[in-house]
Amino acid sequence: MTPQERAERSAQAMWDKDAASKWLGMTLDAIGPGTATLSFQVQDHHLNGHRICHGGYIFTLADSAFAFACNSYNRVTVAQENSITFLSPGQPGERLTAQAAEVGRAGRSGVYDVKVTGADGRTVAMFRGLSRTIKGQNFEEDET
Repeated sequence: MTPQERAERSAQAMWDKDAASKWLGMTLDAIGPGTATLSFQVQDHHLNGHRICHGGYIFTLADSAFAFACNSYNRVTVAQENSITFLSPGQPGERLTAQAAEVGRAGRSGVYDVKVTGADGRTVAMFRGLSRTIKGQNFEEDET
């Protein structure tokens, strides 16, 4: 199995069980070894009292992209620590896109950066996720 095939199978196994991302309206747009892209369109129920996208939804989008990227090796991997910096508001009706990329991985630990952009390409937020691999696989595969 190629690394790309492994990433795709792992993502599909996770997506099939990911009620939260689907409920929020996300789509899984791209996957590769150590990378993932997810997006959603900002709807009225995503808006806060300022009529901009609630930061919690932007964080969730980035966190989901991070999760798919760090699980792309078919080893169950969870968040150890995350942080986000908001730079520009998400606007009603626009599509927000989160692109996650592996910065480094050693042993059971990984570092991933996620850039959330608006429909016009501006940076909405920057997210950094630290991951920890635990026991298990996303789909059954020999580990030899």
